[in-house]
Amino acid sequence: MKFRTIKPCQMNKATFVQCFSDIYEHSPWIADATYDKGPVDQFDDLHIVHRTMSEVLLNASYEQQLALINAHPDLAGKAAIQGTLTASSTQEQAGAGIHKCSAEEFKRFSQLNAAYKAKFAFPFIKAVKGSNRFQILEAFASRLKNDKPTEFKQALDEINKIALFRLEML
Repeated sequence: MKFRTIKPCQMNKATFVQCFSDIYEHSPWIADATYDKGPVDQFDDLHIVHRTMSEVLLNASYEQQLALINAHPDLAGKAAIQGTLTASSTQEQAGAGIHKCSAEEFKRFSQLNAAYKAKFAFPFIKAVKGSNRFQILEAFASRLKNDKPTEFKQALDEINKIALFRLEML
């Protein structure tokens, strides 16, 4: 990991939480709990940080997990159109070409977002790095066939993939 002045293993808790608070969308509690869980002396290895953060998420309460899932924006949704996504989400969606959607593709995303939320009561989550908008739409339609427990687990898996991508960008 590249840091300007201090390595993660040398950070106090407040600095660590500040630096890693956006790895999981609007959920600094994961960075906070990760620091407490440790091993802080090994946090210069991004894979150890990621593994620890993943464990924090997977061991969190259902309510905390659901809140994190719901903190994620819809793909090609209102926040993307209005330009109110976090910097990380904007970059991730742009990297998948979502900003290049035609009016028909935006409409399809909107329909799939609505159908997904109606069925599962939380937004569709996909780590879009390495995917294009066509693959994302295909995954969207395919995952609508799943049951809620399967999709809940899939959402957490996708969130942990997103977190690894974000850590690799630091």
